[in-house]
Amino acid sequence: MKAFMDKDFLLDTETAKRLYHDHAEKMPIIDYHCHLQPKEIYEDKKFRNLTEVWLGAGDRYGDHYKWRALRARGYDEDSISGPCDDYKKFMQFAESMPYFVGNPLYHWSHLEMRRYFGIEEIINAENAPVIWEKANKVLKTLTAREMMYKFNVKTVCTTDDPIDSLEWHKKMNADGTLKVKVRPAFRPDKAINVELSWFASWVNKLAEAAGKPIENLSDMLYALAERIKFFNDMGCKLSDHALDVVRYAPATYEEADAVFRKGMKGLPVSAEEQDKYKGYVLVFLGKEYAKYGWVQQYHIGALRNNSKSMLEKIGPDTGFDAIEDEIYMEKLSALLGELDRVGGLPKTILYCLNPRDNYALTVLAGCFQKEGVKGRVQVGTAWWFLDQQDGMRQNLETLMQVGLVSQSVGMLTDSRSFLAYPRHEYYRRILCQMLGELVESGRYPAEELPRLGKIVEDICYNNAAAYFGFGE
Repeated sequence: MKAFMDKDFLLDTETAKRLYHDHAEKMPIIDYHCHLQPKEIYEDKKFRNLTEVWLGAGDRYGDHYKWRALRARGYDEDSISGPCDDYKKFMQFAESMPYFVGNPLYHWSHLEMRRYFGIEEIINAENAPVIWEKANKVLKTLTAREMMYKFNVKTVCTTDDPIDSLEWHKKMNADGTLKVKVRPAFRPDKAINVELSWFASWVNKLAEAAGKPIENLSDMLYALAERIKFFNDMGCKLSDHALDVVRYAPATYEEADAVFRKGMKGLPVSAEEQDKYKGYVLVFLGKEYAKYGWVQQYHIGALRNNSKSMLEKIGPDTGFDAIEDEIYMEKLSALLGELDRVGGLPKTILYCLNPRDNYALTVLAGCFQKEGVKGRVQVGTAWWFLDQQDGMRQNLETLMQVGLVSQSVGMLTDSRSFLAYPRHEYYRRILCQMLGELVESGRYPAEELPRLGKIVEDICYNNAAAYFGFGE
């Protein structure tokens, strides 16, 4: 019987161990998509206790993975995401840990305790008081920045609304003591979701941010272009879109503008009208990103706010989203094809939340490569509900079979937590195990092991640094 999570955790062959310990383990981290709060990085947040950093502050902002598991255990919502006693929240989580058998939370949580706090105890109700005392003692000096330094994080890209002033990024850019480069990422979902009730209110805020009235679609596109320029000046090199369902249809400006005006009046917008409006705006944005050499990211397939009672009680983005199953490849192909036709297709990373789409998405990405650019359009790492062993292995296997895993820009956290960086380790161990299996089974020559080690280093860090143009 193997020891629990020893130094060779998830590494079953000598080749896998060599690839991980000699190559993957030492590589820095580029976290090119996350939901960390820039203010907390700038202020070097000091957490009051383990509950705040591990589970959330009690303001409905925290780790959705842990919240969903605790809900399945039947606990009261206020003791999960709300204003309940911190120690009670911690004890609930600790006593629940044995019941997370087979769930990635079991591994992630133990990695978090070991890597950040040096705590080797198995997490359970009996050990909980000791873990609480040890972790809180470490937290007296383990601040937000120190958590990133501990994992050799070189670059973090936050997720920012186009109307954001980026004041905290400005302060971080001027802070010579910060050892991590923190860049904004442009998230214009609210400009695209014309059918939602708050669309007009947000457009008015965009007008304020751009310093120019918005009366028609042309005005809004001008404002978005100005905000893209501002973000670029602030060091932004990526955009990010939560497309959920891909919408695209060819449209004239007049057709798209007519839909924009309906959205501004709060009138119903049909699916066909959404296709035309959203497609028109996405093509415009893609061309703008290409001007600046940005990378655009499409996160596809979330089915949001499924529990209407909990949406009403505690709001959106609190762990009640699921996996969409709508078919979208034809529309995505048409969208990318139009950008390609007009010479405005930027580097693009595609993510699917439904594992059904892995092969189709990876094959589609291969249709839009470009001379002189490695992996111009590629499928991103397993995302959200898929960033666990089975999801990562399927994602990597698909890249190996119908793409080039060697060109992948690797892992990201997509997290609201400063304790999420061991997920890079988890990914790297799985990657090395899979590549090691190829060598050990005679499917890749042992003579190429030095080159394979370099490929591992590339996937872990070098590819992302080159792809995004991060020189730091």
